[in-house]
Amino acid sequence: MIRYGRNIPSISDFLSKKGKHMETKGLVLINTGTGKGKTTAALGTAIRAWGDGQKVLILQFIKGAWKYGELKAIETLGKAEGRIEIRPMGDGFVFHNKKDPENEERLAEKKELARRAWDMVRKEVMSGAWDLVVLDEINYAIHFGMLETEEVARLIRERPVRLNMILTGRYAPKELIDLADTVTEMTLVKHAFQKGIRARKGIEF
Repeated sequence: MIRYGRNIPSISDFLSKKGKHMETKGLVLINTGTGKGKTTAALGTAIRAWGDGQKVLILQFIKGAWKYGELKAIETLGKAEGRIEIRPMGDGFVFHNKKDPENEERLAEKKELARRAWDMVRKEVMSGAWDLVVLDEINYAIHFGMLETEEVARLIRERPVRLNMILTGRYAPKELIDLADTVTEMTLVKHAFQKGIRARKGIEF
């Protein structure tokens, strides 16, 4: 259940709070569900953490067709001030078309690329160089068979104790939900696209 009100702390408050417990134990947050805003919420928290002096790494697991405005903004911040970085994980983490006639061969190739990319992800998470790591759309990578739920769960359990993590994407597995400290489900109530209105630059991407 999601509660609202003046006395309810936000996710950003959890990440920026300087209490003893928050300094010794990082949090795991999941943004999932069918509604829009999962990545946007994670990027907003990333900017908040960056503004608080934290070092932030954002890893994109699914390549998008659009150049998102939020990503351009963060890239600009990173070039100007440092301490925040976005990295695409390459061709390994892409949607797998089950109708592809070369399905098995292509799937094997994608899994190998995903394996190489995952090795880099694990190295960065375990490096101790970051205060917040965002694994954007990682739930899709799990759902489409590019990653195993257990290896992601293992990384969460073994991460540096102070590291905060945000995982986004539909289809969050129950195993990861059980490990997380805060889980937010975005619910689609209605969307302008249903009225034939195309996505607006600066609003939707």
